[in-house]
Amino acid sequence: MADRDYVINGPVGLTLLRMAGPMVIGMFVVMMYSVVDTFFIGRLGAIPLAAIGFTFPVVFIVTGTTMGMGIGMASVVSRAVGEGDHQRVAETTTRGLIFVLGLVLVFVVCGLLLHDRIFRLLGADDDLLPIIRQYMFPWLLGVPFLVIPMIGNSALRATGDTFTPSLIMIVAGGFNVVLDPFLIFGWWIFPRLELQGAALATVASYLITFVAATWILIRRDRLLVWERPRWKPWLQTWGRLLYIGLPAVMTNLMIPLSNGLLTRFMAAHGPQAVAAFGVASRIESLVMIGAFAMVTIMVPFCGQNFGANRPERVQAGLRFGLKYCMTISLTVWIVLALFSRAIARAFTEDPLIIEILQPFLRWVPLSYGALGFMLLVTASFNGAGLPKHAMWLFGSRLLVFTVPLAWWGSHAAGPTGIFIAILIGNLGAGIFAFRLARYHPRLIHLK
Repeated sequence: MADRDYVINGPVGLTLLRMAGPMVIGMFVVMMYSVVDTFFIGRLGAIPLAAIGFTFPVVFIVTGTTMGMGIGMASVVSRAVGEGDHQRVAETTTRGLIFVLGLVLVFVVCGLLLHDRIFRLLGADDDLLPIIRQYMFPWLLGVPFLVIPMIGNSALRATGDTFTPSLIMIVAGGFNVVLDPFLIFGWWIFPRLELQGAALATVASYLITFVAATWILIRRDRLLVWERPRWKPWLQTWGRLLYIGLPAVMTNLMIPLSNGLLTRFMAAHGPQAVAAFGVASRIESLVMIGAFAMVTIMVPFCGQNFGANRPERVQAGLRFGLKYCMTISLTVWIVLALFSRAIARAFTEDPLIIEILQPFLRWVPLSYGALGFMLLVTASFNGAGLPKHAMWLFGSRLLVFTVPLAWWGSHAAGPTGIFIAILIGNLGAGIFAFRLARYHPRLIHLK
């Protein structure tokens, strides 16, 4: 665990690696259960795999909103930690949790009432809707249990503790991976529930994280405090959270929006194309864990150092992050390009899905270094209290580069054209991030 003194005084590269290390392990387990879900569902056939591909944008709307508010929490709390104000840390955590829980409940109700309309807009036909519903209804009912762990973990990371959130993720993710085949295929005493089983295994892991995170926040770290609601200070806290969190939510919601559009472009080429895109999304999430972990801890690292008036450490952190992301990208690209067919066959035996997926694995990972650095600069802007800069930077990748090019690529070259658009979008956004980071006075002059 990296404490405040180490975060604002320790060697920059070692501090970042020390904070990111536990996150890599925790995020690996979490990503693995998404990949394992896809692997087991792939054994059910192309249609269930296509159905799970349609759920990804909607799932990310809910989780992306929570993650965005978590970024707001991490930014505000980390700067309070940097200033040494523990009372504000506890008040922000408590008030933020209540606010985000109410927000997610609104999403849950809307998702349950508008389910079929939403997935028809994404391109799902009437035959797929009942299959999608098997997954989404249990998931929506269970997702409120994810709010406290996600927001609470953001507060813990803001204090410099990345070990505890990672441990919670590891336990919950491991439980989900073990439970998956029992509920999907009906092993041992369990009924065969297929997609519904995958959703119930995920909800069970949410319950574990809920219990663990609640105990830690209340009993161990005392970051949840009882106070009589007083509208003025509560609204002030929510205002500080929303100042960072709302642009971060909008940034995160660009992901399901763009993925929804990309899914619709893929749907024009058949359910196998949607299935391939769903598999590609999960593989990308898995191989980018190292970069994602660094991005996650960059917000509290920047927040604490800005709070302690140490902006030069943020600059050094971005220089280190650029080298880190490029190294990961090159390694991942070599592995996925060399073993693209074997990796595709691990998820499905459908020859058409394998054929569609291979170009993604061979070319898109080449751009992951640019994507990772763009995300690091975005996180640095959030940590510095400049959320609009982060939003415009992130939006450039999706709405300026990727989606328009994907629309053209879909017509010109089918699914492969869409993958090429993703490659160009990542590279374009990475170059834009480099230019911003080089010239923005709050960040860094890269040489």
